[in-house]
Amino acid sequence: MADGVYQRTDVPDLVLASTSRFRRQLLEAAALPFRAVAPEVDEAAPASRSPKQLARALALKKAQAVSLRFPGALVIGSDQTAELDGRLLRKPHDRAEARRQLSAMSGRVHFLHTGVALVRGGPPRLRKVAVVSARLALRELTRREIEAYLDTGEWEGCAGSYRIEAQGLKLMREVRGEHSAIIGLPMVPLVRMLSEAGFPLFAPRSSRGSR
Repeated sequence: MADGVYQRTDVPDLVLASTSRFRRQLLEAAALPFRAVAPEVDEAAPASRSPKQLARALALKKAQAVSLRFPGALVIGSDQTAELDGRLLRKPHDRAEARRQLSAMSGRVHFLHTGVALVRGGPPRLRKVAVVSARLALRELTRREIEAYLDTGEWEGCAGSYRIEAQGLKLMREVRGEHSAIIGLPMVPLVRMLSEAGFPLFAPRSSRGSR
């Protein structure tokens, strides 16, 4: 693999509109050939959108932005939002905001909404979008535990101020939902979308690119 690119000559181009290593790892585990590209879009949240609606809109926005650069490719976009008591928990701007979010979620149930979009600019044009929601609950966290977690730096850039695929798992009391969606890329609906788009999910071993 070089510069996030997998090559396989007998399949259409597949582009991931994200540079997240966790999303890349999910596609790699499924042996899907792809290239990873930063979407570079404004992720501002309109007040009129619910957290679930926002996850859908941002996933689509990312895919469409990258599709303009690769019009013949199938482009995957994904985004995740956190919700507590019906309110959006934004990605924290600093440690103080992350501390407030974790304190508010301590001992309580919250939701993660992960949107996934598959877009092709054409021809033929394609647009498919889905949102997968997960129910999670944090343990009753002490101040010391919160500060110790903040020291890891994992909260940076994460909806809800934790990264469950790393040390954030130690904060959890309960996790209900699709594992890949919680990490940030819902693979079950994505695979279904790729199949419906005619993307060959399995290819002869000899045609697979090497890492």
